[in-house]
Amino acid sequence: MTNNSTPLLQMQNIKKDFFGNQVLTDINFTLGAGQVLGLCGENGAGKSTLMKILFGMDVIRETGGYSGDVLLDGQKIQFNTPFDALEAGIGMVHQEFSLIPGFTATENILLNREPQKKNFVSEIFGERLNTLDYKEMDRRSAAAIEKMGVKIDADMTVNNMPVGHKQFTEIARELSKDQLKLLILDEPTAVLTEREAEALLASIRSMAAKGISVIFITHRLHEILSVCDQVVVMRDGYVVRDVPAQETSVSDITKWMVGRDIKGSAAVAESRDHVDAKTILSIQHLWVDMPGEIVRDVNLDVKEGEILGIGGLAGQGKLGIPNGVMGLYEAGGTVTFAGKEIPLNNPRQCLNESLAFVSEDRREVGLLLDESLEWNVAFPAMQIQEKFLKKLLGGCVKWRDEKAIHGVTQKYIDALQIKCTSSKQKAKELSGGNQQKVCLAKAFALEPKFLFVSEPTRGIDVGAKTLVLDALKQFNRDSGVTIVMISSELEELRQTCDRIAIISGGQVAGILPAAASSEEFGMLMVSQVK
Repeated sequence: MTNNSTPLLQMQNIKKDFFGNQVLTDINFTLGAGQVLGLCGENGAGKSTLMKILFGMDVIRETGGYSGDVLLDGQKIQFNTPFDALEAGIGMVHQEFSLIPGFTATENILLNREPQKKNFVSEIFGERLNTLDYKEMDRRSAAAIEKMGVKIDADMTVNNMPVGHKQFTEIARELSKDQLKLLILDEPTAVLTEREAEALLASIRSMAAKGISVIFITHRLHEILSVCDQVVVMRDGYVVRDVPAQETSVSDITKWMVGRDIKGSAAVAESRDHVDAKTILSIQHLWVDMPGEIVRDVNLDVKEGEILGIGGLAGQGKLGIPNGVMGLYEAGGTVTFAGKEIPLNNPRQCLNESLAFVSEDRREVGLLLDESLEWNVAFPAMQIQEKFLKKLLGGCVKWRDEKAIHGVTQKYIDALQIKCTSSKQKAKELSGGNQQKVCLAKAFALEPKFLFVSEPTRGIDVGAKTLVLDALKQFNRDSGVTIVMISSELEELRQTCDRIAIISGGQVAGILPAAASSEEFGMLMVSQVK
């Protein structure tokens, strides 16, 4: 870390509201050149909104801007677009990739900044007919990859890359920009294996040593402590702590994030004991081949009528379990449901047996983005169970029951408080949190006997989060549906579930009642991490 009397970045009294809803209040912090700042907070704490202000994202300007000052090298700045931020030396790697599938890593790294060569045609007709200087592209790409400190294949196309390789390509793209002073990394390790995450942390240290400042947003708090100089903790739109990393701990940060000592959560007391209930789902020796996840040998019994939580550090296997059981990724082992073996690698068979799945990947797996909410909510039940159809001649002629489709969609719009103009609105026009609620509505409309729900509150605000978790509890209690909920947030699992299984190193490290202490869960999380 370099010493400089003027900090690289100062954020002073930043305030932001969306349509009267205050999301940021009096945010203040500073960041020195070559310093790594860890930004922590639960989903909905305001981290992403703050970074959108810093990066000049359109959504900030389109919703009335913000108040307060952002200073870069002591000069007040106000970016109207991300291009302004890039020009000033600020880069950002977002949670969702923005790579072009058929292009190589090198082509993506230098996209729109490709070095060109003149030729005799372009000398006559102008520089638009220049050719690309592939040798110089390779040199610049290799330099960016070297600066990152993680080896990736520069000639591999994006559609052939493992997910971690894509993340590193995004980072190398920012590092290839000569003027880069500050890099914002938003949940960069969420899709990485533990080994890749370690490589990324080493890369962040290497960037800082070269004088590049980093704002590092992650839920994996042990990473914050291992790589950051300073830790800023946000809760409900406020900065609640700003401390040197060496003066804090994972348990301190966790308490500050949730605003309470996790041991004493009142919601935990609601958990029920299903010890005498019969086993409805039995997973034996499950392995799953899913990028970024380790699922080696999972053995797990789920009791009828319970809400079972599955937690653990990122990449340790928790997301791989539902994706493997439901047939989205190649899997092996034995899965028995209601006494009957369910064939793996067959999503339709799972649905036929009344299992449903709300994926963590709502945009790619969960929604028909160009279709209406009605079509999204009703289509799976229509296709699989022939619900919401009118029939003639013994079912030879079928057509959609528009009234029933509208009715079921409106029922869940009301129950889940989905913010939309009407049930005819397209799914792509909704916010991420409301899209997540549509995914839940779609699963509820199937009226399954068993529901896997993966990261149900990812990217949604605090109020919506409570609503979603309450809806899951109500669905479980009113309909008797057995639920397995996978989440990165332990507190969320403890508020909702009866028991919680922790996955570590691709196996079940242990199962505890929701009321167990955070220290007990923490010990399980690190017990088998390789």
